[in-house]
This record gives sequence, structure tokens and C-alpha cells, in this order.
Amino acid sequence: AVFKTVGCRECNGRFDSCLFRRRLYSMENQGYLGLPQIDRLLQCGEVQMWFPLLSRPLVARVASEVVAKERARIAGGADGGGTSKIAEKINTECERLYQKRLRPVINGTGVVIHTNMGRAPIPVEVWKASERVTTGHSNLELDLSTGTRGGRSGIIPELLQSLVGCEASLMVNNCAAAIYLLLIGLAAGRQVIVSRGEQVQIGGGFRIPEILEASGAHLVEVGTTNITTVDDYARAVNDETAMVLIVHHSNFSIQGFAARPRVAEIKSSLPPHVILAVDQGSGVTTENIPAEIRVTKYLKAGVDLVCFSGDKVLGGPQAGFIVGRAALIDPLRRHPVARVLRTGKTISSLMEDYLIRKVGGKTTGRAAEVIGFSLEELKRRGKAIKRGLGNRVKLVSTAATIGGGSAPGECFPSVALELQGEESAHVFLKRLREWAPPIIGIIAAGRARLDLSTIANTEMKSVVAALVSIYGRGQ
Repeated sequence: AVFKTVGCRECNGRFDSCLFRRRLYSMENQGYLGLPQIDRLLQCGEVQMWFPLLSRPLVARVASEVVAKERARIAGGADGGGTSKIAEKINTECERLYQKRLRPVINGTGVVIHTNMGRAPIPVEVWKASERVTTGHSNLELDLSTGTRGGRSGIIPELLQSLVGCEASLMVNNCAAAIYLLLIGLAAGRQVIVSRGEQVQIGGGFRIPEILEASGAHLVEVGTTNITTVDDYARAVNDETAMVLIVHHSNFSIQGFAARPRVAEIKSSLPPHVILAVDQGSGVTTENIPAEIRVTKYLKAGVDLVCFSGDKVLGGPQAGFIVGRAALIDPLRRHPVARVLRTGKTISSLMEDYLIRKVGGKTTGRAAEVIGFSLEELKRRGKAIKRGLGNRVKLVSTAATIGGGSAPGECFPSVALELQGEESAHVFLKRLREWAPPIIGIIAAGRARLDLSTIANTEMKSVVAALVSIYGRGQ
């Protein structure tokens, strides 16, 4: 390119005999010649440390992209960076990628079932019990008595029957999938009645009207935002009505001048051909949580089908359940979409073992466990941490919540560590997130806080170490 754009009458294009052209070529290319080879960069110790964390091929791709950007900078007239500076940029990009990896974190937010943190933690004993099934071959779809292909539900239907008293059940990959299967399998092309006060949107943009449209069902709105009556439902029913759907408010509540009928009243007003279905959502089965109705109570009130989550209050891995009448569950199980939404062997194994413990009374789930903590126990934990840090932390009373779209507006008393110091709350929280494992806190009253109700006993040492490090750096 240099030869074509620069003319020289002295040599008439003969490069070897032209000192001017040799010097110009050297000036144009010395920046590029200073760029290290990718293999050389990958031999740097600070770059190699990312191999087990991201894989060598991914780090090599990052290195190539960084060198390409450096080449573009040089072409634009900038000075080229040496190997050390380029390696530093590679480290920065690798750190950015590593931050996106799934890693354990310590939940100090006071939100027990935090959607952004994976909701309910699976008990360690459940994970260990399912290890052999998940790491090897299993009888996932094998009938051991006949040696032929079998169902893939294991004993989960029998366990759910014991837990909530249902005739039949079906497990899919989450509660949203359960609702979708319910609608597309039993109401596609027909009408579904939903109160205007229950046309909700949950996190991630999941909207009830849109999921109805996607399923092929036709939404019929009744009532108002704050009040819906039995007559509202009864007047909307016609020959095209397939279902009345009652939707869990999930992450909001309507208070004040508001009313909605009991499900038993709605059921008694409906003709036999109309299905009454409930999105219970939170997965409350045996727990006593204010403003939450248990799955069992819905079924006893005459509800035909109930959908709920397996990874919220119930406390298991991520899954969704449809429980209720066998005559309605069976066609859903055979529906083509059921195969698309089914769970794999890992979730099935974990859920089966978890439900065995749940039905047997050996576990209550994370939400019920945290709600059961006494303030005295939380204060004891806080004082133990405070002894090592003195006045740099303060114990304050606060309120925790279940979260995860369960029992909106319902809180329970808790205790938090409030971090004292001249640095801003945002700086404190950023430093905590940089710890290994990252510690996630909140800001309240302008101060950084760590709610003790959601921090496990086994995580306390990490919290203390992080705080000692932070305050040590601040001195």
C-alpha cells in the first residue's frame, strides 16, 4: 500500500535502491511489528490463569480480539502498546467475561427467595443423594420390571398426592410453562375468563394477556382492577368458555377498597363444562404464610387444576407443577408441547428426593426455615460479627421478605449489619461484590446493609473476612 500511494521519481519504484522509501516503510510498519503473536500472549502467566476459569480457546479468542483492536488503533495513528499492556487489556476482558459466570454468592439482601440469585437453595443432602443418578445412567424412562420404555415421572405424582391431596399431577420446567401448557392444551381457540385485577406482569416481561394470546386462547376480561364479583364471572360464561383462570398477584398487592370472591363461590357459579384453574404461583403447600392460600385448600374448594412453582416456597429445584383432576391432567401429559416443556433427569432426580424429604417432614424449605429464625438468634449472630469489627458495624432492626413473587407486601422482623464509615454505601457494596464468594447487600437509610436472616451460618466466616479486608483497606 505504501508503494502505491507514495511516488518517488528518483528510483522509479525500485524499492531496494531508494532510501526514502525504505525509511517510510519502516515508519508505517514499526507499530504493527511491535504487536506480539497470540501464542506468545497465551504463554504469559497472568493470561494463563484464565484457562481453567474460561477455557484456553475462549481466552485465545479474547486475545485475538484485543490484538485486532490494537492493530486498528495503530492504523488510526495511535502508538502501539507493548506485550505487558496488551496482556493487561486481555485480563480486563477476561475479568468481564468471568463476572458473567454462574458462581455462588452470599445473599445479604433480606429477600429469602431472590429470583436474581436462583431462588430457593437446594439442600446439600438432596444434591448428594441425587449425585449417582445425575452423573451416571438411570431408569429415567425405563420400566425395570419389564425392561421396556416407561414413564419419566418416577414417584413424583405419588409424592404430590401425599403432599397436596391431588388426583394427578404433571411436572414441567417452571410455573410459566405450566400455565402455558394448561392454556394451549385445554383452551386453545376458546375463551378464558380473567379478572381485570389479575392480568399481571411478572419479572422478565411475562404477561398473562400475552401468554393467553400465544396459547391461542381468547381472553375475556371481567370486573375491575380492584373489585370482581361472582356475577361478573357468571355473566361472562357462554358456550365458547373453556376456563376461568384465577391468577396469583405474585409481586404486588391491591389494598383498600378491593374485593374478589372466594374460589368456592366461583366454582359453584360455573356450568360443568367450564374448568376452574388457579395460578397459585408461590408453591405454598404446608407453610403458614399470611395472604397465601395453600394448594391443598384450593383443591378442597373445588378448583379443577392448580399451577405452582417448585423452586419458591416449596423449596426444590426450578420446576412447575399442574395438579388436580386426572381427567384433565392426562390430555396435558399427552400434548406435544408437554415434551417441549418437560424437565431433564437432573431436575427430576433432585425434585423426587426433595419431595421425599418434604413429605416425610425432614425438610421445610428455605423460606419456612428463615421465617422460623428468632430475633435472638439473629442478634447473637450479629454480635459475634460485631466483636471482631467494633463500632465499624452497627446492628439495626429491619424487615425481611420472602420474595420470588410470593406473599407480596408480607414482611417479617429481622436484624441487619449496617456498615459505618466515610465511604459511600455504593462503594461498600461494590467491594463486597468483589469478594470471593461475592456478598450481595442492600442500601437502606443511605447505608450499606447485610440482612442476617438470609445469610447461612456456614457463610458467616466469609462475611467477617470480607468486612475485615474492606475496613483494613479503608484505613
